[in-house]
Amino acid sequence: MGTVITLSIEHPEAPQLLDYAQKMLEDFQQRYSANQNNSDLMKVNAQAGIKPVKVAPDLYELIKKGSDMGISSHSKLNIAIGPLIKLWHIGFQDARVPTKKEIEERLALIDLEDIDLNDSNQTVYLKKKGMEIDLGALAKGYFADELKLYFKAQGVQSGIIDLGGNVLTIGSSLKNPEGVWNVGIQNPLKERGNLVAVIENHDQSVVTSGIYERVLKIGETHYHHIFDSQTGYPVENDVASLTIVSEQSLDGEFWTTILFHDSSRKILNWLNQMPQVEGLVITRNNEILISEKLKASVTLLE
Repeated sequence: MGTVITLSIEHPEAPQLLDYAQKMLEDFQQRYSANQNNSDLMKVNAQAGIKPVKVAPDLYELIKKGSDMGISSHSKLNIAIGPLIKLWHIGFQDARVPTKKEIEERLALIDLEDIDLNDSNQTVYLKKKGMEIDLGALAKGYFADELKLYFKAQGVQSGIIDLGGNVLTIGSSLKNPEGVWNVGIQNPLKERGNLVAVIENHDQSVVTSGIYERVLKIGETHYHHIFDSQTGYPVENDVASLTIVSEQSLDGEFWTTILFHDSSRKILNWLNQMPQVEGLVITRNNEILISEKLKASVTLLE
């Protein structure tokens, strides 16, 4: 998944549960990856413009949920963005800045309306040849939620799931007298490991997206990996990173993706109006904006 994964639980049979959790992650990677040609998802992409492909119920539901979320967000979250992602390939050795013509060609292939879903047959059909679904904006959240469900079903009452920028806690921390988990927030303007804040968390998800995670540097210009489906270029605004605190990681992935398209002030206004979501925004000028409900849980380190 291109990140460091850490799973930690308190349970008498922790080693066995963690072994099974690792197998779950390997299975998710094999089936959901947009970078492995033999994954279940890539079998759908390989038949774009040719025929519908029947998929497993869980993959179908995530594709359907991603499609619905994307349409409702006016494509700010766009699971059809695969051709554009692979054109830029930011985060890989062959990353480059494409030509305007190349970008325009890819924009014609990333319309969510061209994903045809058949609920009764559980099939996915991409109407245009060259289309590709990429679940990268949702997958880690889905994986984290599934791991938490598994651990809790096995009786785990304390633990932490860290999928690199996506943290999900289970119950209370047994190592903290106050029972809370302290989740660090990376300073997006400094090297990894430099924290700007700590969020006290209990049985919730903390998802962070930022312009520092995967970057293409061309001279003095930096291109990050969060794309605008309308322009074909990385999103341009004053946001350096956005952290969402919610009950489920999938919700955190959704809101970090769609809100990242707005300015920092608009994001803060949205967060203060949303009853079940809290958040923290760091601007490119290193200004930190915290939603009202979250302020009591945040300790600033700088």
